[in-house]
Amino acid sequence: MAKYEFALILKGQYELTEEIADELFEAGCDDGTPGICNGVFSIDFHREDDSLEAAIRSAIADVKSAGYEVERAEIEAMPQLA
Repeated sequence: MAKYEFALILKGQYELTEEIADELFEAGCDDGTPGICNGVFSIDFHREDDSLEAAIRSAIADVKSAGYEVERAEIEAMPQLA
């Protein structure tokens, strides 16, 4: 399995509290780092799975099981190798 890096942006306005972080961790997001930037709550993941799609789908399911909704996933562009 490969490790994939991506971020999930949550719907709504949240403050990053210890309670929310614990809920996400217990729901299976222990490979994610929650944070807020400019009022946007996101979770940066480093998730191992068979494919990027599978990694994103499983992360979304974990976030939903914690009681939160995902607005979108973001993936940084890979630098081109010369």
